Formats: sequence, structure tokens, C-alpha cells
Amino acid sequence: MTRLKVTEIFHSLQGEADTSGFATVFMRLTGCPLRCQYCDTAYAFYGGEWWEVETIVARVRELGARYVCVTGGEPLAQKGCLVLLERLCEAGLRVSLETSGAMALAEVDPRVVKVVDVKTPGSHEERRNRYEELPRLNAQDLVKFVICSRADYEWSREKLRELSLPAGCTVLFSPSHEQLPARELADWILEDRLPVRFQIQLHKYLWGNVPGK
Repeated sequence: MTRLKVTEIFHSLQGEADTSGFATVFMRLTGCPLRCQYCDTAYAFYGGEWWEVETIVARVRELGARYVCVTGGEPLAQKGCLVLLERLCEAGLRVSLETSGAMALAEVDPRVVKVVDVKTPGSHEERRNRYEELPRLNAQDLVKFVICSRADYEWSREKLRELSLPAGCTVLFSPSHEQLPARELADWILEDRLPVRFQIQLHKYLWGNVPGK
């Protein structure tokens, strides 16, 4: 039996990416090899409880949402995450995976919508980016830049021009919630006419930075 260490499983509204606003079951796996300075889920670095994959899938079904998001921490830091993603897809759910740009993607089930975070200099983890993994994405997947400052924005703008992302892959620019006013980022995007999707973290505007929301 495959087991994973789980910090929490909860039902809420998706606050980000392409299903923002939809009722979603979130599964937060424990552990992360990165230490981004703006991390809002440091409580998931340690602790958690061991769950068998089939028990997790049963719990997700009990909560009743069609959408399920596997997040962390860094979910792919646990090898059993690949099995979990496959089982959730087999259960007929629309599965998304929130992952840093620091992990290999080759073995992720192709049915999973991957939301890959490209770490900016402001995250203090830029060195962990594995740009060679980005060509594995396809039109259903998304790439996210969390932007902390004007310098971060300019770096992201130039990096976007350098990267060869697959056709149709959506690029998200999101302000670091407590560091950059959302309106400033929106104005910069409009001024430069960037082909990106502006994003705010809806759940933080509704509930603040509250675990399980």
C-alpha cells in the first residue's frame, strides 16, 4: 500500500489558476525542500499524518467536489504523490497539481493539470528552477510567477521572453500578497501589454491567510 504524509484535506473555493472560484477539495501534502521567503504554508513543512492512497481518495469523494487540487509544501517531494495523482484521475476527478519549478515532471500523469511555479529572485529560491522541465508542459498546464517587487517584475518579463513555453500554456503573474499591491502589478502588465493572465489569490481576500481555507 502506498502511503503519504498529509497535513490537511479540506473543501473550499479555488483561489488561483484556471478554476478560480470553483468549489474544490484541497489535499496539502507535508514537506518541502524549498524555503521561499513569502511562503504562506510553512506549517506544512513538518508534522502531518500518514494516509493510505485509497483512504485519501475515499475522503475526497466524501467531500463531493468535482475538482481536486494536490498541493503542499511541495507534493512531488513524496514519491507516493505520483500514485495518488493517478488514482484521483481514475476516480473521474479533474485533478490539478501545484508544484515548484524545482521538481521533475516526466512521470506525472498526463491527465493532471500542472501549475508550475517559476521562482523569481524575490523568492530567494531562483537557483532551484529546472527550466528544462518546462517543455514537458502542454496547453492545459499553467506557469506561475509570484512577483514581489518591480525588480521581480522586470526579471519575470525578460524570463518570459527567454523561455520557450509550449503553445497554449497559460502564464500567470501574481503579486506576492503582502509585498506588492495588486493594482501596481496590473498597471505594469497593461503598460507593457504582456501576454499573461493577472491573478490574485482570491481565498486571501475572502478569508485572509487562514489554514484550511
